[in-house]
Amino acid sequence: FKTKHIHVLEWPSHNLNPIENLWQDLKTAVHKRCPSNLTELELFCKEEWARISVSRWAKLVETYPKSLAAVIAAKGGSTKY
Repeated sequence: FKTKHIHVLEWPSHNLNPIENLWQDLKTAVHKRCPSNLTELELFCKEEWARISVSRWAKLVETYPKSLAAVIAAKGGSTKY
């Protein structure tokens, strides 16, 4: 957009927010369980959230510096992360 001189709001890169990865993990896990009503949806969300492993959290923290460097290199644009 910037190269086309389109003004955009300044917004932090979603690549710098590790929770986005966890939301995707949660959505995928809950979707596989096919909740049929809101009660099941809430229950499955809570259960799947509790199942996210410590190693998954640690991996997100561990890779954060690499993600940060990629966003800086992309000047705030999209990255593979």
